[in-house]
Amino acid sequence: MSGPALAAAVAMTALAAASANAAGASAASTPLSGMQSRSVASGAYTVQNDEWGSGQPESISTAGRADFAVAGSSIANPANGAPGAYPSIYAGCHWGDCTRGGLAAHPVPVARLTDPGTVTTSWTTVQPGGSAAYDVAYDVWFNQAPVTTGQPDGAELMIWLNHHGPVQPFGTRVGTATINGVRYQVWEGAQSWGDTVSYVMARPATSVRGLDVGALAADAVGRGYIRASWYLIDVEAGFELWRGGAGLATDSFSVRLRPSLGSAALAPARVRAPAAPGPRTTISRQAISPGSPTPRTATDVTVDFTNSGSAVAADVTLVIEVVNSAGTVVGSQSWPGQNVAPQQKLNETCAWTAAPQAGRYTIKGLVRNSAGKILQQARVAAITVP
Repeated sequence: MSGPALAAAVAMTALAAASANAAGASAASTPLSGMQSRSVASGAYTVQNDEWGSGQPESISTAGRADFAVAGSSIANPANGAPGAYPSIYAGCHWGDCTRGGLAAHPVPVARLTDPGTVTTSWTTVQPGGSAAYDVAYDVWFNQAPVTTGQPDGAELMIWLNHHGPVQPFGTRVGTATINGVRYQVWEGAQSWGDTVSYVMARPATSVRGLDVGALAADAVGRGYIRASWYLIDVEAGFELWRGGAGLATDSFSVRLRPSLGSAALAPARVRAPAAPGPRTTISRQAISPGSPTPRTATDVTVDFTNSGSAVAADVTLVIEVVNSAGTVVGSQSWPGQNVAPQQKLNETCAWTAAPQAGRYTIKGLVRNSAGKILQQARVAAITVP
């Protein structure tokens, strides 16, 4: 089948008609904090807390279905800066952490994605008000190759269903678009690794049904932000938190690929297989002191490395890196020859003298094996030097 029969229309629920019933989230039983994540729905999706830009207490919980709720949040980032966290659920590969089947097994070439109905997604949310500042947004990632274990090097496409408080997308507003009957504002900003292009629904919504990812990607291709030779590798949905956010919830989430994508017409990409039980490190931020460094001041960055696997992580090197907005490592420290027992936590501190110029810096934690190969890595924080 092709043509209009496959064109997925967007079904939106207006905020005024939104139900406050978060029964799916209320049954949640597994808490996640920091950079913790959990495979859900028999491995089809992963729920992640992804608190990458704040050290304040914040956590989510999930019942193990395609659901999660923000259990509590003390995040209080400036609304004109970066968010503190992106609690979310995804299908595909997030920095090398892959779900089962679907996008993880079959990254979709953009040239094929733009055929109507190739990849569609549905999402239902609960959105509290009050003094919280957040957005309700998809984060869709494109890479130049079918697979990557690190930062995707194509583009980031965000789809904002709504926002609360004085927050706005990264970059500047560049126009408007009407796609499958839905009106959007279009924003764009250049990053060191590529473009972030954001589509903000003119009419806020609490849910979408059958949202055609390729239709928005096609508009971004036409604007020159995404290339037809790239691959869709990851579809995420969640809430960027600037302030508070407790009570936000995802009641349901799905990503559907056209069945023919699993056929020989699109050979599966070579994706990292799910790890067997063994060493696996959870990397999370513990502290940054002072919290707001000034140029040329000594800053201590402390990161927790926890062996969350069932075997000893033998002869590994723990690394903390400080990376500037151009992607250059401007500070780092490593601890080689570490043997980390199951469930053991090591906290390491990198002393960094803040750069002479103002800017935004990313803190990364890495674990390498004895041959130097990266076993795990995570963005744990962002520092703004005023």
